[in-house]
Amino acid sequence: MDLKDKMILSIIQEDSTLSVKEISEKIGLTFTPTYERIKQLEKQGIIEKYVGLLNREKLGLNIIVYCNVRLKEQSKKVLETFEENIGNYDEVQEITSLSGEYDYMLKIIAKDINSYNEFAVNVISNLPNIGQYHSSIVLHEVKKSTKFKIDLE
Repeated sequence: MDLKDKMILSIIQEDSTLSVKEISEKIGLTFTPTYERIKQLEKQGIIEKYVGLLNREKLGLNIIVYCNVRLKEQSKKVLETFEENIGNYDEVQEITSLSGEYDYMLKIIAKDINSYNEFAVNVISNLPNIGQYHSSIVLHEVKKSTKFKIDLE
């Protein structure tokens, strides 16, 4: 990956709606090589997909919760079952496997505290092999980004 590829990635992270022509102008290449580079970055899986970032609060989703989960057992089958089960819920934005005190951290988005409580009581606590879970409610997002630092050297 050379500097032009890195420039493309940096630009796309800022605004994936830009046309190939606009990207090519920003990086100083013509349309065709820019298009080919983008397609190659997609083929290599460096660019996984293009998405629109939505304002959750304007959609009435006012609560972010980080829920740490400890399972009763950590066998491969139990871990896979938990991941498959919890992954089926749209409220769960992220599932991260951890080392240390807890087995997983879940990022959960809910309408309000009552909706989250309902989800915790009816879903999380009823999943097989749940040993313990601990919820942390986000009070304020200080920094929120989806952009990776790309060294443009």
